[in-house]
Amino acid sequence: MAKKEKTGGKNYKRIMLKISGEALAGDKSSGIDYETIHSIASEIKEVQKMGVQIGVVIGGGNIFRGGRGKIKIDRVVGDYIGMLATIINAMAVQDILEQMGVHTRVLTAIEMKQIAEPYIRRRAMRHLEKGRVVIFAGGTGNPYFTTDTAAALRGIEIGAEVFLKATKVSGVYSGDPMTDKNAKRFTSMKYMDVLSKNLKVIDSTAISLCMENNIPLVIFNMKEKGNIKKVVQKKNIGTTIS
Repeated sequence: MAKKEKTGGKNYKRIMLKISGEALAGDKSSGIDYETIHSIASEIKEVQKMGVQIGVVIGGGNIFRGGRGKIKIDRVVGDYIGMLATIINAMAVQDILEQMGVHTRVLTAIEMKQIAEPYIRRRAMRHLEKGRVVIFAGGTGNPYFTTDTAAALRGIEIGAEVFLKATKVSGVYSGDPMTDKNAKRFTSMKYMDVLSKNLKVIDSTAISLCMENNIPLVIFNMKEKGNIKKVVQKKNIGTTIS
C-alpha cells in the first residue's frame, strides 16, 4: 500500500475520487448533463497533468435510486439496477475524458467485456502507474453496499493516499447550513465522531473501512470550480476526517 502523507505537505500522488450520480445531472432532477460532466472532466484532466494518479468511483443516483426510490422493487434487484446505472455514468465520463485527450480505463465489478474491463486489482494498479484515469464501475458487485463503500474499498485496494468525496456542500457542519445561518463548518473530525454521532455525510461501512485502514477522507464542494485541484494540493477546504 502506498505511503500516506500528512495534510499540509506536497500534493497527493494517488487519490480516490468519489462523485455522486446526482452531481452528473447538474441542475436537472435526473439524467446526465453534458456541461456538468465536461466541467468535472476538465478538473480531472488538470489534476492528472499534475502527475496525480486518479481512481474514480461514480454513483448512479441520477438514473436509479434503488431501494430509496418511489418504485417498489426488491432491494437486491434495485441494487443491481443501481450498479448498472454506475456503469452508464462511467462510460459517459470516460468518453468526455477521452475526447479531451485523457487516457482512461473503465473497470467494472460486473463483467461486461464488450464495453469495459473486469475489475482486477493488479490491472488497475498497472493502469494507474501508466498515468491512466481508472474509473471503477459496478459498485462492489454485491447488493447492500453503497458506492461510498465501493470507493473506500477500491481506494484501499489501490493504495490511495486519500479518499475525496465530492458533494454539493462544503463539508460537515454543526447544523444544516441551508436553514441554520450559525452553522459552522468543521475543518477536521475524527472517524469515531462521524460514527458515534450517526452523521449522514457518508455510509458507515465506508467510514469504518477508512478508519481501519487509516485512509483520510475529505468531504468538499465540487460545485466550486477548481476545488478538486485545491483538495489534491491539501488546501484547507471541506472537512478532513481522519
